[in-house]
Amino acid sequence: MIYLRKAEARGHASHGWLDSWHTFSFANYYDANFMGFSALRVINEDVIDPGQGFGTHPHKDMEILTYVLSGTVEHQDSMGNKEQIPAGEFQIMSAGTGVRHSEYNASSTEALHLYQIWIIPERTGIEPRYDQRRFSDVEGRQFILTPDARDGSLKVYQDMTLSRWVFAAGDSDSIAIEAGRRIWVQVVKGEINVNGEVAENSDALAIWDESALTIEANSAAEVLLFDLPPA
Repeated sequence: MIYLRKAEARGHASHGWLDSWHTFSFANYYDANFMGFSALRVINEDVIDPGQGFGTHPHKDMEILTYVLSGTVEHQDSMGNKEQIPAGEFQIMSAGTGVRHSEYNASSTEALHLYQIWIIPERTGIEPRYDQRRFSDVEGRQFILTPDARDGSLKVYQDMTLSRWVFAAGDSDSIAIEAGRRIWVQVVKGEINVNGEVAENSDALAIWDESALTIEANSAAEVLLFDLPPA
């Protein structure tokens, strides 16, 4: 089964300084049919005005991933981290037993565009931790998150992997899916065809009860592929 989640069907909030699209129920956006997908709880695509951002606020028992598409994030947290996350980098934070942090657009002139993704951890009470990484900008599939930090990926406390897949126009590739696994494909940019279903910028595909996927790139494209545990 493949379900296409069109970008324009997501929840939308405009706060003046923040333009945010919510794949799943979040803040004032609620849809009983979109409370999450397997261990995925939040996928927000945010555009933040220069110099603006989220003041210090708490999190607990959540794996929080930020992927910066353009601009730079200024991050500060209660663990003592004060870092900048530029475009192209991924940042993971385990909120675990509790952490407070702030996130701002580091630029006074340019907008900040990012994905923020929340993943439900395999257990509660994890010791808070922080990490960030830039991955080689090459075509093909790269692991970004894995439970065992394989192949230079960031560690995540959940039975899942996240891959970034970069395609040139006309490229295609296939993967097998283990029985019972759930797959979420988020299109960062470009247009792809997945088992005959076409998705483009900011669209997503929820996939279950499929044994294999063939991804064909109708244009230069980048996708995030989440391989998730059974619901």
